[in-house]
Amino acid sequence: MCAKPDLEKGFSMTKLCSLQEAIASLVHDGDCVYAAGFTHLIPFAAGHEIIRQGRKNLTLARATPDLIYDQMVAAGCASKVIYSYMGNPGVGSLRILRAATESGQVQIEEYSHFGMISRLQAGASGIPFIPMNQTAATDLEHANPNYRRVTDPYSGREVIVVPALNPDVAIVHVQRADANGNAHIWGILGEQKEVAFAAKHVILTAEEIVAEDVIRSDPNRTLIPGFIVDAVCQVPYCAHPSYTQGYYDRDNAFYLEWDKISESPEAVKAWLDEWVYGVRDSLEYWQKLGSETHTRLAVKPRYAAPVNYGDY
Repeated sequence: MCAKPDLEKGFSMTKLCSLQEAIASLVHDGDCVYAAGFTHLIPFAAGHEIIRQGRKNLTLARATPDLIYDQMVAAGCASKVIYSYMGNPGVGSLRILRAATESGQVQIEEYSHFGMISRLQAGASGIPFIPMNQTAATDLEHANPNYRRVTDPYSGREVIVVPALNPDVAIVHVQRADANGNAHIWGILGEQKEVAFAAKHVILTAEEIVAEDVIRSDPNRTLIPGFIVDAVCQVPYCAHPSYTQGYYDRDNAFYLEWDKISESPEAVKAWLDEWVYGVRDSLEYWQKLGSETHTRLAVKPRYAAPVNYGDY
């Protein structure tokens, strides 16, 4: 994606670039953007960079919007949100997103968790829609016309179908990746693989960029293959205030703090001015959090048992 100098061969193309370059090149006004990750590996730094670059009229898709979309809606980036759960996890409502939907400032399109993931699976498979068994969430059919019923041609029974979701851009945060975008993920898995295959473009953010041999040493952990990735960005601490398994813990205190901040438009603006517009990137943001927060979120090593892949 980004042209980088090679001392012997002149200029060559590489996927390695800064997050600023990746957002500038791949995220455009009006795009459908999917920031992946469930509980951890939520790419907050990428959301903040989209805010800094002033993107507008985005459709933000995500199974669980979390604080990242509350902040992006507060900054005026979004006109629509596609989701399957909306809330500040363990705390309450996303106040800003809720107010924006109630006022009509932002449109919403709601699915069950299974419906949302099914849409991504259809998108990743290159099919226009996908059938699901009926669930207890039948009221969603009345709220969302994209839920349809068709007759199963094999059994004759009625099944529910939802349309494929193919975001313009997927942003996926991982623990480590090589320069080509082959990426390892461990811990709680979300929809990272499905959305990466469904999206038209993929921005990969990683805590570490490692040698290809490191990735090849554990192929079963490679959820994202490089051939579907457009940009690879080393972004340490990208997921704060969520967490990255093995690197830093979830900042539960911030989730509680955001609930208070989001009560006041003035407090939200002040927070964005200081913590998004007022810092250059995720590293400066992390340094600004300070040593007390770094110590509080530090994790102790807990390694898995080694796996013997044999020899040949």
